[in-house]
Amino acid sequence: MPSKRMLMVVTSHGEIRDGHRTGIWLSEFAEPWEVFRNNGIEVTVASIQGGKAPIDPRSLTEEAEVKWRDAIRELEETVPLGDVSADGFDAIFLPGGHGTMFDFPDDEMLQTRIREFFETDRVVAAVCHGPAGLAHVKLSSGEYLVEGRRLTAFTNEEERAVQMDAFMPFLLEDRLRKNGALFEAAPKWANHVVVDGRLVTGQNPQSGESAAVKVTELIQDHTK
Repeated sequence: MPSKRMLMVVTSHGEIRDGHRTGIWLSEFAEPWEVFRNNGIEVTVASIQGGKAPIDPRSLTEEAEVKWRDAIRELEETVPLGDVSADGFDAIFLPGGHGTMFDFPDDEMLQTRIREFFETDRVVAAVCHGPAGLAHVKLSSGEYLVEGRRLTAFTNEEERAVQMDAFMPFLLEDRLRKNGALFEAAPKWANHVVVDGRLVTGQNPQSGESAAVKVTELIQDHTK
């Protein structure tokens, strides 16, 4: 059986304002990347702009640098998303980090790729702030992808708990609800994954590995 292929798309946005650095929350990339690789899934790592993808320094501890050095290496030279076709991939996975709030929501290429995956019955998955990439996607019918669909993401409560709500262009939970999502929130920092058909979302950094396991199950079962 041919190996499965995964497209992971990460943010290229590394600064919020006034030198306040942001980017990918490392565990939300590294843990799923390891799950996919350990299950024989071929992973392509793309970012909005390509090249070195920014890692939020708050997530890059000395322990993390050692534990996830192979995953970090994957972020040193990402493929520009515009150079990647959706063809041949079984799923698309969007890790979070506050950087995603600035470049994911309105990037036309990302919106196109997500729509292509969704409308061809492939898995679309996102964790924490990664669902910012889903919030504005419109399907060929003109409706929002999230409309009437069960999902989760970093909650308003969690955003306020980390005191980042004032720095965001919008609150993710609010925007998803506004665009019709059936938002399901668990207590803050709970490991919480919501599966609606082939749409998989995780609430926070604690949910990244579990979301990746569910994605792996879905793409492995799909061709049995």
